[in-house]
Amino acid sequence: MPGPQQRLAYIDWMRGLACILMFQTHAYDAWLSPAARKSAFFMWSQLLGTFPAPLFLFLAGISFALVTDKLRSKGAPAEEVGKTTIRRGAEIYGFALLFRLQEFMISFPWAPWQDLVRMDVLNNIGISMMLMGAMCWLTSAPDAAVARKRGVAGAGATALAVAMVTPLVWTTWRATPLMSWMPWPVETFFDGCHNLGVPQAWLFPIFPWTAFAFAGLACGFVLQSEWAKSRLAAAVATVGAAGAAAILIGRWFDHRPGQLYAVYDFWHTSPNFFLIRVGMLMMIVLGAYAWCRWGAGQWGFSPLVQLGQTSLLVYWVHIEFVYGRFSILRKGQQSLAGASAGLAIITLSMLLLSLARTRMKDKKIELGTLFRRKATAAGV
Repeated sequence: MPGPQQRLAYIDWMRGLACILMFQTHAYDAWLSPAARKSAFFMWSQLLGTFPAPLFLFLAGISFALVTDKLRSKGAPAEEVGKTTIRRGAEIYGFALLFRLQEFMISFPWAPWQDLVRMDVLNNIGISMMLMGAMCWLTSAPDAAVARKRGVAGAGATALAVAMVTPLVWTTWRATPLMSWMPWPVETFFDGCHNLGVPQAWLFPIFPWTAFAFAGLACGFVLQSEWAKSRLAAAVATVGAAGAAAILIGRWFDHRPGQLYAVYDFWHTSPNFFLIRVGMLMMIVLGAYAWCRWGAGQWGFSPLVQLGQTSLLVYWVHIEFVYGRFSILRKGQQSLAGASAGLAIITLSMLLLSLARTRMKDKKIELGTLFRRKATAAGV
């Protein structure tokens, strides 16, 4: 039976995978010339780029379940669990606002002020964490097993509800009094319209993106059950099998002759596509666990696990050196070979930054332990 850190390494591995996919998506998007962007390679690169955002949100849900369960195991009351997790979500949202402010200041005076309230993936993660904290508070129970079962049901139902309502939020409901009164800085939280008048597929509003976090939360509570803790390999295999089933069900629904919605947009708002993507994420959980438990993840140092441990930092920093004023290559002017060389530099640099951050954190912990020991020896 692997130790706790080894058992949970697959979560950091998946975060690291999301980072790598994010790096290549942003690098080729920012640096390739117009001619290079017409290649099949660029098309597949951007297709892979559709995975990082849902994967980050899904993993935020899994990690949220682990944190919630840990707080409950320490005897924290439901109110404290709720407040702690909601506060953490607010902190992440605060980081997102700081990130937007930094981007605005670096790009000033060319950047429009509207970018300050743009719904990006980090904003959505913060909002999702606050909403998940509220749901866990409402579904709490004195018995941990009962709380987990309620959490699975509540998170699963919320994910399904958000996915089912998304086509309406993006289309027919926008013309009703329910949403038409909203100024765009408020409406953009729900459908990502920004200041452009219609929902934008490149933004990350509550609908549908929060549904990925709640799907991850349900998955996380399943993996935290007593049965799963004692049979983790079987539990993860079950998650992977359920993911394969979700993909088949989503495809089956999509091929039905009739549709529930007046406007059906498979790639952006369809609940069927959401179900397929969640199924893929669940299968990635199985693949990551197998890699870390029996594959090359057992060989020693893992760059993906390392990047996953500092995913917020490398997300924040790499943007500036790819899209920002400090881009290491001239944007929109590179060949495939040139952009690939830049990608290698960015990836290696972010790995070194991650290692430096981990070393600094370890040194801080060692110094704190040393000071506590000295204080204890001195009778303080």
